[in-house]
Amino acid sequence: MSAYRFELSPSWRFAVAILGLHTAAAASLLAVMPQPLGVALAMAVLALGIAAAWARALHASGASVRALELSGNEMVLELRNGRRIRAELGGSRHVSRLMVTLPVRRPVRRTILVTRDMLEAEEFRRLRLWALWGRLPRVAPEQLHS
Repeated sequence: MSAYRFELSPSWRFAVAILGLHTAAAASLLAVMPQPLGVALAMAVLALGIAAAWARALHASGASVRALELSGNEMVLELRNGRRIRAELGGSRHVSRLMVTLPVRRPVRRTILVTRDMLEAEEFRRLRLWALWGRLPRVAPEQLHS
């Protein structure tokens, strides 16, 4: 069975959502803790949001996932720094028209979230099918070009 490769693009929408939620959390902290400790915690939450957006949505850190290679129920992650990691998937995946979550068990526990704007429409559709069925549908080569 041949592997299918998905190249992930940065998602500015996802980055804005991450930063917006972290900003709301920081504002909540300031509302209940206006003391210097609350300000320090709010700044830490904002810094965490920036780091999360940088790594997860914009794929800008060295450990960010830049590509997925799927073959059957196996997955290889290609990181931004060029490293390739064979990953073992966890059980429950979330699939919707906006995103797909792929829980990884090994080598490290993490969840890879792929939003709709990280892939071309047809590529995102294929990823959703693979996440639901554990395989891609087989079609004749002529059907792929129509």
